[in-house]
Amino acid sequence: ILNLSCSDSYIREAGMIVLTAFLMLGCFIFIALSYVQIFRAVLRLPSLQGRHKAFSTCLPHLIIVSLFVSTVMFAHLKPPSISSPSLDLALAVLYSVVPPAVNPLIYSMRNQDLKDVMWKLMTGCI
Repeated sequence: ILNLSCSDSYIREAGMIVLTAFLMLGCFIFIALSYVQIFRAVLRLPSLQGRHKAFSTCLPHLIIVSLFVSTVMFAHLKPPSISSPSLDLALAVLYSVVPPAVNPLIYSMRNQDLKDVMWKLMTGCI
């Protein structure tokens, strides 16, 4: 839209980039501080079993969030020189399809039977 306005859009583009960077940084800092507080609270739990249960609940969520944030950051912070429609499409699919598709698998890894089957599959393939 900025290109269609037939005016010098450099300042507007730079402003949008700075605003977006601050918003992304703010969200990232908020998520990081939240997880620091969660981990501090979990480490204060007296029982080892309670800590294990809390970590098994929190870590899959952290993995999904990290996967989503890292793919989005790579998609939007890549240099324009390597931009191509097929790469943009692949990255869009990567950050919009992969985290929701992997989410049930990661959360189901809390099930011990599933862990045993996955371990047998991985050791059988090697």
